[in-house]
Amino acid sequence: MSKDMLLWDETLFKNGEVLELDYLPEYFAHRDSQIKSLKFSLKPALRGMRPVNCLVKGSPGTGKTTAVLKVFKEMKEHTDNVVFVKVNCQMDSTRFAVVSRIYEQLVNVKPPSSGVAFRKLFEKVVKHLVDSNKILVVALDDINYLFHEGHADEVMYSLLRAHELYPGARISLIAIISDIGVPYSFDPRVGSVFLPEEIDFSRYDFGEIRDIISNRIQHAFYQNVVPDDVCDRIAEYVDMTGDLRVGIDLLKRSALNAERRASRTVSMDDVEKAYESSRLIYLCRNIRSLTEHERTLIGLIAKGTDQQAGELYKSFHDITGLGYTRFYELIEKMSASQLLDTDFSGKGMRGRTRIIKPRYEPKDILKCLE
Repeated sequence: MSKDMLLWDETLFKNGEVLELDYLPEYFAHRDSQIKSLKFSLKPALRGMRPVNCLVKGSPGTGKTTAVLKVFKEMKEHTDNVVFVKVNCQMDSTRFAVVSRIYEQLVNVKPPSSGVAFRKLFEKVVKHLVDSNKILVVALDDINYLFHEGHADEVMYSLLRAHELYPGARISLIAIISDIGVPYSFDPRVGSVFLPEEIDFSRYDFGEIRDIISNRIQHAFYQNVVPDDVCDRIAEYVDMTGDLRVGIDLLKRSALNAERRASRTVSMDDVEKAYESSRLIYLCRNIRSLTEHERTLIGLIAKGTDQQAGELYKSFHDITGLGYTRFYELIEKMSASQLLDTDFSGKGMRGRTRIIKPRYEPKDILKCLE
């Protein structure tokens, strides 16, 4: 057997955990100013004061969530008086779900999913904070998912004004928003009390991407497993998408491809095959997060070709029985999530016919719906 061949009981991975998407890296470079701003905003909590609210903005995969979790972890080592809660708004996308998640992390008991009024559960959360003299810092991760149904304003209004109904309540919010080129705004009632420190996360440049990928390689694999030209290729794919998570997923899949070949090194071909598999990972994740009616709608769009809104609505209504208002809301939501393009043509009776088409290849969408 060639010495270049990997034995059946050998692996390329020194520490595969480094390549998991929820891994919190020790090495977190190129975000010093953002980390400093977060720490400065939360510092009052160490003195028993309500921290400054934050609005954390940037493209997907630019380190927003990781930065917040790094600061949470560090602050936990210096105080027992602050409760830090991160809520994934893609998963917990209603006002009740958000408060349920906060309640669960406060008291280590999951509340019933039904039969409990929001107000009652919210009162329990705030009463627990006041009675235990704790400060609550909530990071609403991917708050984009709360905007479409109006839940963002409801959640933030309740939390930010809790001290008015419950004196002694100290709650601070960090809204983490993925900037995907879609306008958003908070209700004036929310804006007047939110008044956040805005912290921008710009896209990593190629040199920064190369440095981060290289560091993950160093910690994840044994020596000489990933050649420099392969590292460069992965960095190019990340630079193309702007999403660092793509590169981390590519590293993992490429190395698994190499192991499948019993090779001791990752080749360029391993990367190309991995990219073909992983390019749909985030599309499929987004589609899985859609409701049943949303999946029905995007399936109809993927099966058609540049459909006019009226034709599409008729097909959608025949299947779901839903009205045009709801149909329009779903179109707007998926357009905001960058799943659809909605353009106006001059072909309608009034010259404003709306053409709806998918942003991704129809066959890829249909594959994710399987």
